[in-house]
Amino acid sequence: MYFPSNTSNNWETTSPASLGWNEAAVKPLKDFLEEKNSKSFMILVNGRIVMEEYFNRHTSKTSWAWNSAGKTLVAATTGIAQQEGLLNINDIASKYLGTGWTVEPLEKENLITSRHLLTMTSGLDDEKQLVTKANLTYVADAGKRWAYGNVFQKLMDVIATASKQNFETYFKNKLSDKIGMDGSWNMGLIFKIYHSDTRSMARFGLLALNEGKWKDEQILNETYWKESTSSSQSLNPSYGYLWWLNGKSNFMVPSSQTVYPGMLIPNAPSDLYAAMGAEDQRIYVIPSKNMVVVRMGDAADKANPSFAVSGFDRSLWEKINAVIK
Repeated sequence: MYFPSNTSNNWETTSPASLGWNEAAVKPLKDFLEEKNSKSFMILVNGRIVMEEYFNRHTSKTSWAWNSAGKTLVAATTGIAQQEGLLNINDIASKYLGTGWTVEPLEKENLITSRHLLTMTSGLDDEKQLVTKANLTYVADAGKRWAYGNVFQKLMDVIATASKQNFETYFKNKLSDKIGMDGSWNMGLIFKIYHSDTRSMARFGLLALNEGKWKDEQILNETYWKESTSSSQSLNPSYGYLWWLNGKSNFMVPSSQTVYPGMLIPNAPSDLYAAMGAEDQRIYVIPSKNMVVVRMGDAADKANPSFAVSGFDRSLWEKINAVIK
């Protein structure tokens, strides 16, 4: 497995032809990406760049919002803080946030652990996406309801309290600097969003592919990575610790309590797991192929943008499959 340098922009490449890919299908893939409002696209195999494309005046140096794909950065940082003994995800969140961080009765608030925040099972209201105390109201006991929302960001406060420094500093020192990422957390409309160039997103995908190991350093222990990318609860088996998982028997989507049968992306590899953000920001990690795929851009369907999985995933994998098969 190849890892790029942390201190230079050099990155080894390999060609589609050397992998036995269908080169005739590369242009249709690029055309599709441009048509669907993409800004950038990368494929890594064994850590090396096979495709790196930029569209619509976007460049390799342009910073772009990860949106909710950045949740996986928070999940990884939480794991690092746990392995350093600063926190335990099975402890109640109030241990780090103080009592009264919600407007729930205390006995209900004290059911919520950091693990519930990682798995979207806090039981707090998911309709009010702005995370203020007044909006953190009771819907169900923690662990009894899966609902996609922004309360995960309270993990940033958990980490800040546990580490006695702000989240951004801890994240930079313990994760992003160690793998050469170049980005920043900026305040969006309702929560802090990570912005970076495309290669930084690919670096995190490569760390995920290698289950927390970068070169010779195990930045985050393998056990936590396996937990992160396995079904974290039975309510929505297609969700780990803020990662989306393919290959499961059913799935749920944001803003809905409907359970849909089948895999998240039926035509993608079953072992795929993904960081997914609004407007189709994507990191797909495919261990069976030693592959990472990154897409940044505007929503593929601007009339119907989604928070996470969308019809774009299936359409994109149709084009990718034509290339790699």
